[in-house]
Amino acid sequence: MNKKPIAITIAIAALLLAGCAGTPSTPAPVATTAATGSAAPPPKLLVFIVIDGLPMRQVLAYRDQLQPDGFKRFLDRGRWYANAHYGHGHTVTAAGHATMLTGAYPQRSGIISNEWRDPKTGAEVYNTQDETAHYLDNETKPLSGTSPRMLLAETVGDVLRSADPASKVIGISGKDRGAILPAGHKGTAYMYMSESGQFASSSYYMAAHPAWVKAFNAAKPADAFFGKVWSPLLPESAYARSVPDGQAWQSNSGNGNRLPAKLGDQMEAPGPRFYANILPSPFGDELTLAFARAAIEGEQLGADAKPDILSVSLSSHDYINHAFGPESRLSHDHFLQLDRYLQGFFQYLDATLGAGNYLAMLTADHGFADTPEWAKTQGRDAARLNPSTLLSQLNAGLVKQYGEGKWATAMSASGVLFDEQLIAARGLKSADVYQQAKTLLLQQDGVAAVFTQQQLQGSDTSTPYLEQMRKSWHPARSAPLIVVIKENWLFGSRPLGSSHGTPYPYDTQVPILTWGPQWVGAGEVTQRVEVADIAPTLAAILQIRTPAQAQGKPLPR
Repeated sequence: MNKKPIAITIAIAALLLAGCAGTPSTPAPVATTAATGSAAPPPKLLVFIVIDGLPMRQVLAYRDQLQPDGFKRFLDRGRWYANAHYGHGHTVTAAGHATMLTGAYPQRSGIISNEWRDPKTGAEVYNTQDETAHYLDNETKPLSGTSPRMLLAETVGDVLRSADPASKVIGISGKDRGAILPAGHKGTAYMYMSESGQFASSSYYMAAHPAWVKAFNAAKPADAFFGKVWSPLLPESAYARSVPDGQAWQSNSGNGNRLPAKLGDQMEAPGPRFYANILPSPFGDELTLAFARAAIEGEQLGADAKPDILSVSLSSHDYINHAFGPESRLSHDHFLQLDRYLQGFFQYLDATLGAGNYLAMLTADHGFADTPEWAKTQGRDAARLNPSTLLSQLNAGLVKQYGEGKWATAMSASGVLFDEQLIAARGLKSADVYQQAKTLLLQQDGVAAVFTQQQLQGSDTSTPYLEQMRKSWHPARSAPLIVVIKENWLFGSRPLGSSHGTPYPYDTQVPILTWGPQWVGAGEVTQRVEVADIAPTLAAILQIRTPAQAQGKPLPR
């Protein structure tokens, strides 16, 4: 392994990965014969990359505009799965990140959403909250994500470190949940602090940051983006397949909704607002990959025969798709920018670790719906359903049936919570109230299906969407009534941007792309697979047992 001093690593970070988008090189040819997980010694480093909010359709839509060694490393010379989906229906960031390396759906992992309400108390719950832990060198606000204690399943990294504590597992992300959940219980997570521009861990993992983290943060690499301009990579004609900037439904906050966009525009100096605005731009990925490089060298990942895992979740695409929609030119251009960053990162790994010493796998935590306002112009039945309106109309119907009271109290992870004390005080059975609520909800425009607790605990696999929502439902954490919104519709009250969280293919279908010839071979696989299959696949390659809660099976090769 290249023993480059940490000081040089920090200099690279401060120069903002100037080489990441460098001149493409021609990779050496690789073997294309598939290998079983036990046929070769485990890789020295598993590089697990998550692109937050990247639907598979975007990977293929712009394939002709990709660099030769970014996404094309997987598509042209790796093994990739063209029909990969999440098996659960409430497709959100935390649920996806929890599924990837545990192989467990939310029904087992307990990570049913990004946030939810306790069904008994109504209290807000965050997926990685832990009141006993705090961020290092940064402020910790209530409900901050500081540890994996809410995760009820073990990860591939947990199994690896249980077998050999000398193996290292590092999780890095622009979001706390994107770092913490893949890192598992025995790894170490570092997340971007949007108020300080630093990367930080928490007291769950350590008492103080190691020297390489302190050096990285002391160099203030985020500040170097102040005044930097996000400009389109290609001529205007190259974006004819995407929706132009400045649409009424595209959010105009943050860095605005038109390219070129200047970071820190009309600000005097870097500060919390500027640091937050780095994430919804390509520079959020650039900064995260700079920290990943520092971690590889600071922790000497892949330097010995003990397999290590580096999980890097790149968050910017999700922020951009939320603000502008996946159909937008801004999303299109960001994907191309990301492609160049990945090319530089892979070439760095080749030079530092050696191309035959690491396995790279790339996936996403969920897909994305097109913005309803744009989808409607394409002739689709698309709109937004305000959750407050849904609850208000539901309560109005329940009042007519059962008398005065706020029967439905809140929405939680696409479900509806009820005032169980009120139900009991009126001498009613909860199951009867749920059934009546289901009838009322199905009368509301925008609602496609509603499932009761009895259905979710049953074994019916023929009713559309029921099995997907069952896999998203945890008996101790989920609401007793689950709502599925209509296809192309979104929950929300503001006519801006897009989202995800449904059981439809645009939200469930994500990339699973692999590269590492001696472990995975090469070629396209067209049969349907699931993200839950990743964990048992990687366990086989690393020659360890499959995580205990895993529900997937090894990916076909």
